[in-house]
Amino acid sequence: MGEAAIRALVTDIEGTTSAIAFVKEMLFPFAASRIDSFLEANRNVPEVQRLVAEAVEIAAAEGDNDVRAALKRWIATDRKVTALKALQGLIWQEGYRSGELKGHVYPDAAACLRLWAGRGLAIYVYSSGSVAAQKLIFGHAGQGDLTPCFRGYFDTTTGPKLEAASYRRIAEAIATPPEAVLFLSDHAGELDAARAAGLRTCQLVRPEDGTRLAGTHPAVPDFPAVARLFGLPVPSATD
Repeated sequence: MGEAAIRALVTDIEGTTSAIAFVKEMLFPFAASRIDSFLEANRNVPEVQRLVAEAVEIAAAEGDNDVRAALKRWIATDRKVTALKALQGLIWQEGYRSGELKGHVYPDAAACLRLWAGRGLAIYVYSSGSVAAQKLIFGHAGQGDLTPCFRGYFDTTTGPKLEAASYRRIAEAIATPPEAVLFLSDHAGELDAARAAGLRTCQLVRPEDGTRLAGTHPAVPDFPAVARLFGLPVPSATD
């Protein structure tokens, strides 16, 4: 028997739909430079208070009593701390609203996402960035609002991206057999975890992002190559 047809696609963002440099050189520094003023201006906002309290607890457990210093350190090292990711999303929201930030999505990814969604493929996002941050990137892309392409979003509240259980939860949440779900990422560890959960996998190896070939997963340079490899529609010049 042949492999199951792809019924759903789950995509990473950084290094997959969007440039690593955009995240590392634009979004992270933007959040780091504004974390102090943001926390001061929003110190009475319940949601911010809750997130800060979570961060304080984690920092204290690591022997750090300066939560703002801890947050900046976590930004610099890209720690997958849910409270941090949520706070970053709130800071970026202000940046997008003011026009200081604009999302980045590779044109080939945008064209395929629109085409596939229009043809009925169920598409989801799974990123370590908060769901709010994910929506901001795709909602403010240079190709227009791409959020209608997605049926749902998953972040670290679903579980760590390096654990197979997280991908099982996603397959259960979207009510699709794992073998009919294709996961796209540039990260070998994430792909390994997804495959261990029974998902099909493909690595995006974009030369401009300096991605290292995983070696054990199908690898392609862009989204049209994903389409050709897995029998999905390929955009034409007019799409």
